Amino acid sequence: MLGEIKGLNEECGIFGVWGHPESAQLTYYGLHALQHRGQEGAGIVTTDGEQLKIAKGHGLINDVFSQNQLEDLQGHASVGHVRYATAGDGGYENIQPLLFRSQTGGLALAHNGNLVNAQALKNQLEGQGSILQTTSDTEVVAHLIKRARHLPLEQAISEAFSMIKGAYAFLVMTEDCMFVANDPRGLRPLSLGHMGDSWMVSSETCAFDVVGATYDREIKPGELLMISDEGVESKRFSAPIQRTLCSMEYVYFSRPDSNLDGKNVHASRKRMGKSLAEEAPVDADVVTGVPDSSISAAIGYAEASGIPYELGLIKNRYVGRTFIQPSQELREQGVKMKLSAVRGIVEGKRVVMVDDSIVRGTTSRRIVKMLKEAGAKEVHVRIASPPIENPCYYGIDTSNSGELIAANRSVEEIEAQIGADSLNFLSVDGLNDSIYQGEESMEHGGCMACFTGNYPTEIYPNTVHPYEKL
Repeated sequence: MLGEIKGLNEECGIFGVWGHPESAQLTYYGLHALQHRGQEGAGIVTTDGEQLKIAKGHGLINDVFSQNQLEDLQGHASVGHVRYATAGDGGYENIQPLLFRSQTGGLALAHNGNLVNAQALKNQLEGQGSILQTTSDTEVVAHLIKRARHLPLEQAISEAFSMIKGAYAFLVMTEDCMFVANDPRGLRPLSLGHMGDSWMVSSETCAFDVVGATYDREIKPGELLMISDEGVESKRFSAPIQRTLCSMEYVYFSRPDSNLDGKNVHASRKRMGKSLAEEAPVDADVVTGVPDSSISAAIGYAEASGIPYELGLIKNRYVGRTFIQPSQELREQGVKMKLSAVRGIVEGKRVVMVDDSIVRGTTSRRIVKMLKEAGAKEVHVRIASPPIENPCYYGIDTSNSGELIAANRSVEEIEAQIGADSLNFLSVDGLNDSIYQGEESMEHGGCMACFTGNYPTEIYPNTVHPYEKL
């Protein structure tokens, strides 16, 4: 998987269906469309109005679900989840949706994001007698909901969401109702669609296209939807706060055919490439992008610069993980198995290599070396986002500052470390303008904390990074 090469992963994607006799099958296809958001595990929970059924497992969607399993998941509603495993967080019990059963009924939860006050809440819950079965933040929400059992379920869920902080898009399903929530700043994408009389919810709009559903709108920050056989009801669990959608959704995570905040991802990435060409021009012969998320920006760079775009790098889509890599030489070979330079395109050429981001720098160094070994005369690296200098606490594995190459190095030092003939990043203003096209100011646009260090939420002293969980 190229995600291993690039060093950026996100935790998950969620998909839900209400009011369709083949809800499990639709959720299966919806999760297929979201597979890029999580490739370590997947699960589906269905309801037939009387009981909740679950199937989940490690691996890709095709590996987890058989036809027999999908046929056993009878029900008119379902919630599904794809995920990346986090450090110390890869056990079967952590694969979502999480399903809890009690005397008052079942509860299934699927979550995209990360809670910055999860550890504090876990300490509080355990101090009050709760026994947590997983290391997932999601379980905290289930306990908060159940502890408010004196309230109607809708109020209990609202109260639970009012207590958690950070980034979260949630699907919560009981035997007879589905609840949909987005955090008060809308850090993670979540949309509502329909197919006939059926309702669907997805992390990305591309999944609606895959299953044949119609996109309706995005779930608003702080909004709580209740979907049942009675229809859809919208309420708020939080006062409106200016949305700060994660900018890395545009840069890297979302599929190019998805729309975020009414803006197409592919078009946004092309504008990033065009802005990058204006900010960092160079004399070169060809432009190439690192597959797949950088292709759109590379096309934009080529269009703005007048330098022809070529497929100088090819991704091998049939290579799985290579677990045994005992030497540096074999690790280098593993990269070559997943990504290849096209010698006939780059040999003797001055190449502009466009990538979406640099995290640790190891991948960029290997790709630059690969291009030069294929005969490239020069390799000029252009990054369609600003330097990632700060860790993310909202569900992206940009780890800690010590592992981020841009945290303590200048652009010139990074350039030397990756072996490029030149290196330039898109500016923060350039990224903001490429996404919002002047509609919103930088202070009121997307979350750019990994670039600027300006976090949209409080970061608690005991905040645990999502990829450092014990």
